[in-house]
Amino acid sequence: MTLKIVNLRDARQFIPDVADRIWHAFWRHDGHPRSAVVAALDDVVAAPAFPFTLVALADGTFAGTVTAIASDLAERPELGPWIAALWMEPEQRGAGIARALVDQANATVFAQGHAQIYLNAKPTMRSYYLATGWTLMEAESGKTGVDIFIRDAATTAAAEPA
Repeated sequence: MTLKIVNLRDARQFIPDVADRIWHAFWRHDGHPRSAVVAALDDVVAAPAFPFTLVALADGTFAGTVTAIASDLAERPELGPWIAALWMEPEQRGAGIARALVDQANATVFAQGHAQIYLNAKPTMRSYYLATGWTLMEAESGKTGVDIFIRDAATTAAAEPA
């Protein structure tokens, strides 16, 4: 398999795929229309550098997506930036593509000068994020009971192979 990660700004043909996955996984249950996701993605691709959305292509086919945004948890407006809306196509899960997407998003955020990055996930994902270098900051936080994780640029850079 050939994996390529691209910025959605440079691959706008994938906006319908990304919007569909984000809407089904994260927005639909809160009553947001799919058009709201498309509008949010239009804002992301119009931004010069941040926020941004990455798309993973496995052999040229849409495999997954992740977005970096300023804020992702209403109860924690002081925290940011965030990794959000990580989605993998079911047939691509377990192949390391999600980790590659998140690692690329982290690297991009850190290269833009941010010292830390956050993400939130269901507690069932805790062991995955701990195993991939994230630090649990808060367990089962807020009204949705999500775990909040943090990643530090200095720690991440020190842990990467030379």
